[in-house]
Order: sequence, then C-alpha cells, then structure tokens
Amino acid sequence: MALITAYWGLDGIIVLTTLMIIVYLYMTRNFKYWKKRGISEIFPPTPFLGNFTECLLLRKAPAYFLKELYEQAKGLPYFGLYIFDKPFLLVRDRELIKNILIKDFNTFSDRYIMADPKDRLGCNNLFFMRNPTWKMLRMKLSPFFSSGKLKKMFELMLECGNNLDTYLESLKEDAEEMIEVRELAAKFTTDVIGSTAYGLDVNSFKDPNAEFRKYGKMIFQYDTIRGLEMLAIFFLPSIVRLTRVKLFGKEPTIFLRKVFWETITQRMESDIKRNDLIDILLELKKNYGDQDYNGFKFDGDDLMAQAASFFSAGFETSSTTTAFALYELALQPDIQSTLRKEIVEALDKSGGKITYDMTTSLPYLDMVVSETLRMYPPLGYLNRMPSETYKVPNFDLVIEKDTPIYIPMLGLHYDPEYFPNPNKFDPERFNEENKRDRPACVYFPFGEGPRACIGTRLGILQIKLALIIILRKCEITPCKETLIPMIIDPKGAMTVPLNGVIHLNFRKIKSSAL
Repeated sequence: MALITAYWGLDGIIVLTTLMIIVYLYMTRNFKYWKKRGISEIFPPTPFLGNFTECLLLRKAPAYFLKELYEQAKGLPYFGLYIFDKPFLLVRDRELIKNILIKDFNTFSDRYIMADPKDRLGCNNLFFMRNPTWKMLRMKLSPFFSSGKLKKMFELMLECGNNLDTYLESLKEDAEEMIEVRELAAKFTTDVIGSTAYGLDVNSFKDPNAEFRKYGKMIFQYDTIRGLEMLAIFFLPSIVRLTRVKLFGKEPTIFLRKVFWETITQRMESDIKRNDLIDILLELKKNYGDQDYNGFKFDGDDLMAQAASFFSAGFETSSTTTAFALYELALQPDIQSTLRKEIVEALDKSGGKITYDMTTSLPYLDMVVSETLRMYPPLGYLNRMPSETYKVPNFDLVIEKDTPIYIPMLGLHYDPEYFPNPNKFDPERFNEENKRDRPACVYFPFGEGPRACIGTRLGILQIKLALIIILRKCEITPCKETLIPMIIDPKGAMTVPLNGVIHLNFRKIKSSAL
C-alpha cells in the first residue's frame, strides 16, 4: 500500500505537484512588493525568473535591456522590477540619481554587486569593496592616479605606443588591410597596463601569444559559461556565493598571482623605482602591512587584488572604447578627417613628438572620445544599495535598507531630451556650449560622485594616445566584415561588439599626404 493513496504512482504525482506548488509560492512570494508600495512596474514578472528572462537566457545585454525599460517608463521617476524573486528599483529621475550618487552618497556608498567572499582577488579589490574599507583604500590608492603621476607614467605609455607604431609602419602604403581593431587596441592597452602596473615590457605586438594578452583575453571572453558568470556577479550575488565564481576566472587568477609576486619580490630585491602601481603597493605594504582594516590587509591576496583589478579593468575598457571610436570614425570619414587634421597640426607644432600636454589638450579628440563613451559606455548601468532605510526627498518613496538600486546609464545617454537624435554619432554634442547647457547626471560613462572610476583619467589617456598614433598614420574605412549597424554581444555583462570583434580596413597614409 502506498503512503497517501493505494497507488505509488499516484502518490508520486501528488508529492511532485505539492513540491512544485511550494516552490512556485516561494519564488513568487515577493511579487507584490512594489504594488504594495504604490510603485509602478513596466510589465508583470515571470514566475522563477522575474523580469530578467531575456538577460538570464543571454538573449539581450543587461545595459540594453535596462535601456529599453527606461524608454518604456517615460514620465516615471522610478519603477520596480524583479530578478528571480528579488525586488529591484530602477531610477530614471536625474535629481534622484544625483541624490544617490552625490548628495546622499554616505547612504549609497556600497554597490550591490558582489564577488565570492572566498575569492580574495575578486571581493577585495576597490571596485567591489564596501564601506568603510572602500573609503580607506580609495584614499590610499588615489595618489597613483594624480595628474603628476600620469605625467610621469606617460613616458612608459609612449614606449608601449612605439610597439603600436612599429606595427602600423609594417603595413604597406596605399594598400588596404583588414584588421580586427578590438584586438589591435587590446594589445596596446595590455602593454600599457603591463608596464604601468607591473613594470614589465610585455610587447603583445611582437608576441601575439604573450601570457598577459592570453589571460587578459580569457577574462573577457564571453562564451555561455563566462557570460552567465559575469551576469551573476553584476546581478545575482547569492548565486556567486553558491557557485564560487571567480571574478577573473580560474586560470587568469593563477597567472596574475604568479606574475604579481614574482614582480614584487624582484622589485624589493632590486630597490628600483618606476613610479608604477607596484611602487605604490610596496609602499602601502611597508607602511600598513601589519594593520587590519575590517579583515583587509595590505598584504597577500588583498594587496594583489588591486593589481589584478587594475590590469583587467585598465586594458579592457580602454581597448573596447578605442575600437568603438575607430568604428564610428570609419563610418564617418568627414569626422575622421577633422580629427586627423587636429592631430597632424598639433604634431607639427610639437616637432612630431607626442607629449602629455598635447594629448590632453586636443578639443576635437576629447569630443570624439566623449561621444564614443556616450554611445558605448564600458558598463552601461550603475548600481547601489542603501546602508539604511532612506526617505526619498520630494517623492512618496521609502527605500528599504539593502534594496538593489540600478541606474540605467545607457537609457540616459540615449534620451533625446538630453541628446537629440541619439543614435547619430555627433562629437559636437560635447563642444563647450552644449556641455554647459546640459543638465547634471545625464552623462556619466565612468560613474559619478565619490565612487566614480578611480582610473578615468588614465583610461581616457590611453584611448587618446592610441587614436593619435593610429590616425596620424592610417585611414580607417569599413570592410566587408564590418557590422553595420553595430550589434552588441548579448552575452556580455559589459558593452562589447558581437563575438567581441570589429573588423575595419586600414590604409597607411603617405607622409606627403598628411
């Protein structure tokens, strides 16, 4: 005799149905959270997946999904959605965004994203760390990114630029050659970060299989598994803890740990100073290595986590932005010609030498880079969570402690109210008059407020240097492999082109034609 009925098969059906009902009720238990608070929802959540189905199935990149929600919610200051059964708040109103990122930053200083607590390289770097340890670490690392330090590092960057320049010189004059520009830019930025962070002469152009480039590529190679891992890190921290996802991936983590400690040991033994990140970290280790800051120490993997995050974020965001800039310049030859004219005239004045001051004082170059970052911000959304319950000024809204808050940056960047005809690449949006007339907190490709990206100036400097070196030598045009219009890879938690590649034609320009 069966346990419930006279038949085991019927018992099994009853038990299975009961379990399914229990799981269903559990996974939908929070689906009235926003309605109870009088907060609008764009569309009802799906049981088990919430509103995030397209992203969880890797059919749509998160930034573009949130952009679509931003556009559908026109007129609303904020709205609610669910990822699995977790309530999230998306904020559209720029004044509220300003409160979250700047005015009331002390309440919203922590990001919602989280790496595995057992992955010290992942959870203890500046990007993922939470207050009060974050504030201490930011203060200690900030001197490395000062204008004075950047000027000193610029000579190291120029040496890496010589690798790129040598490669371009090898191209035949007046002959078109198809080049994958994201890889081209990544080789340059990998060399820069290898030099400025680790003090190593990497030269990815000479050795395309160099380990730095090999493992850097693995970190941001978005196959299905890696795509799901990165999605979990940015939206599903509970999954990260369960699955033990490593932020940098298993093999890159092993490589970065090995290189870091070899470099640290060598630098300590030689006592050589290079004004790079290793020097800063050694100084912090010397001065504060025996102190404990809420479980963080300037030693071991905690120290190494800063070099690892600097390597990964430093080369990837700059190289992808450079590639997108070249793509848009290839599609708009008039803009490319205007920019090349500015670059050539500046080089004529400096006797052909690229200097730090020249690189940072070209207005049209700055406008081109700014417009590229508007259309293709490396991470098209921001997230925060309140450390305490927060009453929103001027709104009938109370945000409970630890509620995930997402700001759809890409939606703001494409809002025609702030950027008319937003799908058009137009550097003039960032001339002085337009910048002056634009309201605050509608353009922030590297974040905004105290927690904006610490490496913004270094990243932009890399992009500008790469564009100067390339455009002074080459004309860039679309080729048969060029995607028009651009398609963003749905597997990428960050903004990357489909399959991670952008193909363009390069034609080396004769010196007499410049």
